[in-house]
Amino acid sequence: MKFEQIITDLKNKTYYPIYLLSGEEAFFIDEISDYIENNVLDEMAKEFNLTIIYGKEVDVPTIVSHAKRFPMMSDYQVVIVKEAQDLKKIEELADYAAQPLNSTLLVLCYKYKKFDKRKALSKTVAKTGIFFESARLYENKIPDWISSQLSSKGLSIRPKAALMLTEFLGTDLSKISNEIEKLAINLPQHTEITDAIIEENIGISKDFNVFELQNALGKKDVLKANQIINYFAANQKDNPMIKVVGVLYMYFSKLLIFHYLKDKSRNNIASALGINPFFINDYQEAAGKYNIRKLVEIVSLLKEYDLKSKGVNNISSTDGELMKELVFKILH
Repeated sequence: MKFEQIITDLKNKTYYPIYLLSGEEAFFIDEISDYIENNVLDEMAKEFNLTIIYGKEVDVPTIVSHAKRFPMMSDYQVVIVKEAQDLKKIEELADYAAQPLNSTLLVLCYKYKKFDKRKALSKTVAKTGIFFESARLYENKIPDWISSQLSSKGLSIRPKAALMLTEFLGTDLSKISNEIEKLAINLPQHTEITDAIIEENIGISKDFNVFELQNALGKKDVLKANQIINYFAANQKDNPMIKVVGVLYMYFSKLLIFHYLKDKSRNNIASALGINPFFINDYQEAAGKYNIRKLVEIVSLLKEYDLKSKGVNNISSTDGELMKELVFKILH
């Protein structure tokens, strides 16, 4: 079952006796677990019917004994096992999962890795409760996720602003969610979020960020690219080279893919490059300025300077100096 459906069911008070929440992305696991913790029971019922335990501190018999208790002055009791990946012999819960108590919501938070679908526990939970696999979102999916989250709060966001947020915050959904909450609190309903609003509310410079560097390089705007890279060199803590190189590597790799596309229709370009159609014109313009040979050279340069930033074949150059060198060689 998908995350959205689980949350919808919970809001509609459709409960299952056991939830096995596993996967690499902890954010969705925490969201489901927190919703159950905060909403299934009222404040009075929580005193007697909410149990939160940790996998490292308990064993399976203890969990089963909690789960088999009947609720006091409530229709349900909730037992949440946090960090269930640390629980020894977790597979032994399969017997309980086969015949769970319907008045208990047993929630197993198995984080940072997938629970083996071939195991008896996962197969049994899939029949009697909810087995949820929380997949990590790839970076190219984050802007759409940001847009969706903001839409649910009555806000919209321009593609460029969503990309700025992604590049600044990375793929940490918890961190992104916190910033989205700030925007929702500070902005009136139906606001369209622009890069200027992002700068004002979150502190990302709309003129000096990795997206603008990428854009300047794509246009071969030497003056703007040098202004930005000089700013980065002077503010290395906020603009680490490893992040800059990573973004540029993805960008120039996509330009290289663009050249080899036989079908250069807008839909196919967006699909093949994993980009919002809003940015297609930028990629088309950049591809006209960089031929395949130059792009291969740039990708090689990015690998070389990534290693230099880690001390390989580099004795004394700072990251700021390396970034300036790199941008010069990309543009010339």
